[in-house]
Amino acid sequence: MSELFQEAILVSILAGTVRIMTPILFAAIGELVTQRAGIWNMGVEGTMLMGAFTAYIVATATGSIWLAVLASMVVGGLVGLLTAFMTATMRVDHFITGLGINLLVAGLTLYWFRIYIKGRAQPTFDGFENVPIPVLSSIPWLGEILFSQRLLTYVAFAAVPAIWFLLYRTRWGLELRCLGENPKALDIKGLSVTGRQYIAVLIGSVMTGLGGGFLMLGFSDRYLADITAGRGWLAIVAIIAGNWLPRGVLAAVLVFALLESIATHVQVLGLNVPHQIFLAMPYLASILLLMGLRRKSSQPLRLGIPYFR
Repeated sequence: MSELFQEAILVSILAGTVRIMTPILFAAIGELVTQRAGIWNMGVEGTMLMGAFTAYIVATATGSIWLAVLASMVVGGLVGLLTAFMTATMRVDHFITGLGINLLVAGLTLYWFRIYIKGRAQPTFDGFENVPIPVLSSIPWLGEILFSQRLLTYVAFAAVPAIWFLLYRTRWGLELRCLGENPKALDIKGLSVTGRQYIAVLIGSVMTGLGGGFLMLGFSDRYLADITAGRGWLAIVAIIAGNWLPRGVLAAVLVFALLESIATHVQVLGLNVPHQIFLAMPYLASILLLMGLRRKSSQPLRLGIPYFR
């Protein structure tokens, strides 16, 4: 275990943590907007998977990773429209809707991937490269950890204060939070509950699709059937562990990513420590944290409860 505490390894672990955070943070901070509007979108894993698959198809077909990014956001929005229709319009149980979407996307992406390959060698592409920030990237330790990352990593971190400002410093954010607490108050004022829920779900799903796109374009050059590997579920856990607050979500994602980065380096270094222990720790920590937060939870009161006039 002493190998992990060497300076070069520690820097590598922390820099890897920041990269690993990016797709989960996109999904988690976007889903936070959705849940604040009272919609419990359990289809985050499927939305992220669809974003990753679409990014792969577009990147290999056109050679443009930025077009692939745009496509991942668009397809995330389309999955979000389906989610919003089922939960806000049809008022289907939110959990059943999410699980159904996850199963549907898992089957469709695998089927479409096999059709796309058609027995040939899998096409590859050139993904994102690091974009060092001038001057800042030269700072010892911090430069490599924080300021020599992919461009979308900077965007993901900037999204946290942007979402905080949207939720807590704008009239629309106040109305959106009211959806999760008392939607009848908006309905009485003549404001559309369903319309605002659609917008919230779309925001969350577009960001989740972007997270899936980054996962594909920033970490690999070929598609795997289970490339998301539960990161969508981690995003949901991060919201709960972060007590439905932007700063809490950021902290939870940071912890999850750090543990995954450590697990990866344990494997690479060939240490005699089961890396699965570190991968399981985020879920264990979340369960313990939930036990401690049960009396002071900031969970929206109407989260997951369909609204009927």
